[in-house]
Amino acid sequence: MRQEYVIGACSGRHLDVSAGQKITIVDMEGGQVVDFFAERLGHANEFLSTGVTIDCNQSLRLSVGDSIYSNLYRPMFKVLYDDVGEHDLLHPCCRPEMYQFFYHNGEAHPNCLNNINQSLGKERPIIHPVNLFMYTKIHTDGSISVERPLSRAGSKIILRAEMDMRLGVAACSVSESHCNSGRCTPIKIMIED
Repeated sequence: MRQEYVIGACSGRHLDVSAGQKITIVDMEGGQVVDFFAERLGHANEFLSTGVTIDCNQSLRLSVGDSIYSNLYRPMFKVLYDDVGEHDLLHPCCRPEMYQFFYHNGEAHPNCLNNINQSLGKERPIIHPVNLFMYTKIHTDGSISVERPLSRAGSKIILRAEMDMRLGVAACSVSESHCNSGRCTPIKIMIED
């Protein structure tokens, strides 16, 4: 069985997945970041952790064959396929304070923290998702810069769920920088057994 969902620009939703299911995330128009977060179903105190993922994979990058881990050091997803190869594990969800700090427009700006929290019915003060398709360049002096995503229309990554989970997913709302190529567009998610 296959289910298909489109998440509109600057919005989010939750999706439940079972262990063994494949999750395909598609950048429909190209250059769009996807904030991808998850909680263990029925156990919200176990959730996706980019810090633990960096620790376990001993890398700031995700590659095919890598796992994405929970805060309890258990694999949540395995990367099965990826035709982009650049995803960000460093930045937290965009939020009103971030928009205010960088762009002075934080009030009422759509943002991924609120979109994911609302979709999950939670009030997490900060969320560190895997920012799929986000291209953060790490320079030799330790500085970072956010560049235009390398994803094109139809680019995708495929993950396998390693446990039963509730996903919180948002099409990133940043149009003020290179993060989403200067414009926000929808994304597609397909879940199949």
